[in-house]
Amino acid sequence: MKVLLATRNDAKLAELRRIVSGLAVEVIGLDEVEPFPEAPETGATFAENSLAKARDAAAATGMLAVADDSGLAVDALNGMPGVLSARWSGSTGERRDKDARNLALVLDQMADVPEERRGAAFVCAAAAAHPDGREVVVTEQWPGRLIRSPRGLNGFGYDPAFVPEGETRTSAEMSPEEKDAVSHRARAFRALAPKLQSLLSG
Repeated sequence: MKVLLATRNDAKLAELRRIVSGLAVEVIGLDEVEPFPEAPETGATFAENSLAKARDAAAATGMLAVADDSGLAVDALNGMPGVLSARWSGSTGERRDKDARNLALVLDQMADVPEERRGAAFVCAAAAAHPDGREVVVTEQWPGRLIRSPRGLNGFGYDPAFVPEGETRTSAEMSPEEKDAVSHRARAFRALAPKLQSLLSG
């Protein structure tokens, strides 16, 4: 049976395919279905955004659809940038430029915050929606802290300033394989996988 992951990101597709490899499903992406209108992310939470994307995809294709939404929550910024992570410094420009601006803005906002208050977490909500109206959403975190200067060339976004709990390296200094094994998205997809089986068999 096919499951649609509402993304065009090959890395996300590969990750979900690995996690659900024990299930009798084939995971496909948006590039493999007829185009449909994709609503903007206007939810107040990661869960709302991921569920809205999954619902839209399920309604448009008639398939069981999975979607995720993720970002950085900084303790000293009251959980921000949160759902605004990708556009914290504005919504214009190429992704690489926006990533650099977003990271610079957060580090500037955190400049006077002492070490003991620099806690943060990457958060990911993963949702699944069945065309018959059944749906589920899970939210997982990857806790850590923000350092003052970026380090590392792997990853993207806020990775160069985020040191995961129990690590001395930033997530941008970890290999893609290491990060995939423990990241917020991996945790959310793993938590969602057994629930997909229930939706498929229900």
